[in-house]
Amino acid sequence: GDTIEIHGARIRLNGIDAPESGQLCQDPRGTAWRCGQQASLALSDRIGRQVVSCQETDIDRYGRSVADCFAGGENLNRWMVREGWAVAYRQYSTAYVAAEEHARTGQRGIWEGRFDMPWDWRAARRSRQKAAPPMQRLQQLAGQNWSCNPRRTCSQIGSCAEARWYLQNCPWGGRLDRDNDGIPCESIC
Repeated sequence: GDTIEIHGARIRLNGIDAPESGQLCQDPRGTAWRCGQQASLALSDRIGRQVVSCQETDIDRYGRSVADCFAGGENLNRWMVREGWAVAYRQYSTAYVAAEEHARTGQRGIWEGRFDMPWDWRAARRSRQKAAPPMQRLQQLAGQNWSCNPRRTCSQIGSCAEARWYLQNCPWGGRLDRDNDGIPCESIC
């Protein structure tokens, strides 16, 4: 919902943070729904077959371009926040705070019920993954023959457990988690 791909290049939408693909929200009745997945679909539907142009503002720590993107003259970053599919990512920009207020007061998208801010959801997920008791973690690692050298890509990794090991133990492991949701190599995890 906050990352698009154009000609193989992943671009992070500047100043917004959308729910992660595996994130759930609650509707007004308390029923869980896949808000992260819905946010991605909403962006995809909004773009449709339009040409997307982006103005790069930065490069993030994962090497992705960070940009303001437009389709049909419309700022997609602002649209995502205004429709309630993302929140203003104030840590990086205040450009979309008014759009967030519009969505919140109108109870649009994720604002219709309850949800965790995407950055809180990612942090909680990371802490749960690291929360395995020390002996259990040692047992998990003891039977494996993985090494940080040479560096690997997701296509060279054989299991989700292996991908998680690289993410947690290798200096380059963060590159396996392209959308920074705590899940490496999402094609196998």
